[in-house]
Amino acid sequence: MKAVLLRKPKPIEQNPLDLENVPIPNIASGQVLLRVTACGVCRSNLHMIEGDWVKHGMPAKSPIIPGHEIVGRVARVANDVTSFREGEKVGVMALWSSCGKCEFCLSGRENICQSRHMTGETVDGGYAEYIVANADYAYHVPDNLKDSEAAPLFCPGISAYGAVKKAQLSPGKKVAIFGIGGVGHMAIQFARLYGADVVAVSRNTQHLKLAEKLGAGQIVNTSEGTLSEWLKEIGPVDSSIVFAPSGTVVQFAIKATKPGGITVTGIWTEIAEPLADERKVTNSLIGSRNDMKKVIVLASAGKIRPVYDEFKLERVNEVLNMLNKGDILARAVLFPEQER
Repeated sequence: MKAVLLRKPKPIEQNPLDLENVPIPNIASGQVLLRVTACGVCRSNLHMIEGDWVKHGMPAKSPIIPGHEIVGRVARVANDVTSFREGEKVGVMALWSSCGKCEFCLSGRENICQSRHMTGETVDGGYAEYIVANADYAYHVPDNLKDSEAAPLFCPGISAYGAVKKAQLSPGKKVAIFGIGGVGHMAIQFARLYGADVVAVSRNTQHLKLAEKLGAGQIVNTSEGTLSEWLKEIGPVDSSIVFAPSGTVVQFAIKATKPGGITVTGIWTEIAEPLADERKVTNSLIGSRNDMKKVIVLASAGKIRPVYDEFKLERVNEVLNMLNKGDILARAVLFPEQER
């Protein structure tokens, strides 16, 4: 099969990914083999590829195939798998497996299991023609969702859902969403489902235009003006959600949030300043398997809609360079050439 390999993390400008022919992987007990038809491109892929996460142990092996928001068709099932049949449309998210035994797994929080495996980071991912998936962590995809439309549900969709749920929104509350890209554009839609008023905050004009189309009632362009002007324009919000990969933006979001309010970060960050007035900060890591199923149901019902552009798998370095420069409107989705 054709697969994109990362052998050594380095800047994306150096085109570190190689498209090569490698053996189709074998499956073991409890697993399914998927023929990949679509795989989204995430900024976290970029962090791993460029070496930002080496200190966190990722990538966990070399070479590795990146990619963790995947849709495909079942090509083969292990003898002990009864939940899937050959030919069915299936999705895979970043959470490839968890231990199933710890306090987090037993309480439905398997996404924070400390023995979890992550698709495309600790095991091979979906920048390829085939991928091995753990059947217990794979999901049926309804036929009314196109493959490229469904793929972003398995990272931007679930990540946005998990973060918005933690933001404790309700009708009449005001939430500021910082970073309107692959995840942020989905968070706007979930926040609107809660009845909240949305402030979209970004330095990217095209992202802000998209935010308006998706229902944001107010936009703040941080490429213009000063911090004090931005804070005044946003006004104190009940909650803030941060997807922009910047600790500085997190501090900005905390300042924009009312006393007693909550800031949710969808990124790895450090809090550099002390908190006051009972403001709360929490982190959100993707979501649980049950959350994932809810996201699929909402998408199938037409209540959320990923915005995406399609690219051939062979353009992966180019696409990641575009993402790095802010030239992807919402989500880029790769597909193996033979699928079209």
